[in-house]
Amino acid sequence: MPVFSSPALQRVALGAVGAAAAGVGYASLIERNAFTLREATLPVLKPGSSSLRVLHISDLHLTPGRKLEQAWVRELARLEPDLVVNTGDNLAHPRAVPAVVQSLSGLLSRPGLFVFGSNDYFAPVPKNPFKYFDKNHKRVYGAPLPWQDLRAAFAERGWLDLTHVRRDLEVAGIRIATAGVDDPHLQRDRYDTVAGTPNPLADLSIGLTHSPEPRVLDRFAADGYDLVLAGHTHGGQLCLPGFGALVTNCGIDRSRVKGPSRWGAHTQLHVSAGLGTSPWAPYRFCCRPEATLLTLVAAAPDRPVSDSGRGVSESEAVAR
Repeated sequence: MPVFSSPALQRVALGAVGAAAAGVGYASLIERNAFTLREATLPVLKPGSSSLRVLHISDLHLTPGRKLEQAWVRELARLEPDLVVNTGDNLAHPRAVPAVVQSLSGLLSRPGLFVFGSNDYFAPVPKNPFKYFDKNHKRVYGAPLPWQDLRAAFAERGWLDLTHVRRDLEVAGIRIATAGVDDPHLQRDRYDTVAGTPNPLADLSIGLTHSPEPRVLDRFAADGYDLVLAGHTHGGQLCLPGFGALVTNCGIDRSRVKGPSRWGAHTQLHVSAGLGTSPWAPYRFCCRPEATLLTLVAAAPDRPVSDSGRGVSESEAVAR
């Protein structure tokens, strides 16, 4: 057995501390702000339909001081999507509503759908990170947030609140049947209020939920929805190379923690890794913050979901 001198052990310990500090610095200062536009193509429309460009954004967790994130989100309007879908957790501060509305101002002029998440209703609080490995841990909620003001601002600009309602709309010549539920993470989902087969005359049916809990996804799939959009997971937020997400913070498995996948025989699921983090856990590792531009195309037999899986810089994103 080799014998290490005390100075050698000290050097090893200092090296480990230095590596940990570098990792924390990278996760909090660099990757947390390395915003990415991911693109995916989903074959979910009826045969013969023209394509539809949907911008999926989620989990902004904005505070008034998050200027870099606010600036990047503002630039997304230059993508000119046909439809914007926001799956919640916009707020992380009681005075963040103006920051959210200003960041989304260009997108609020586009057709939009939204549901809220737990951090639209309650402020984030410090949490032991190991509790995320226990799905049954007791949840502690922070002070109430002004979600009513945010909902009013979204609705005033024309976005549709899908919380426990079904709505039909037409976007870019595509007839869309939609429905949504309140946040399952808070046990606020009441799927029975929107249960049933979507309008058979629609070219596309979309379901919205903040947290992609299997009990909700199963109901959307059983009713025959073509596409379900969700957020909440942050893509795992802290991931390991070659392994991926450590946890999902909900009932889905790690393989579905972000991006497109199939849920059941018919329904496509898309989970956004989100753009923000809790102010109490301002880190991302191997999981860049993202928005996703989904190109929905006509379904074809045996056509797989295509995901470019590559991030683009802000300048590349707005140049498209």
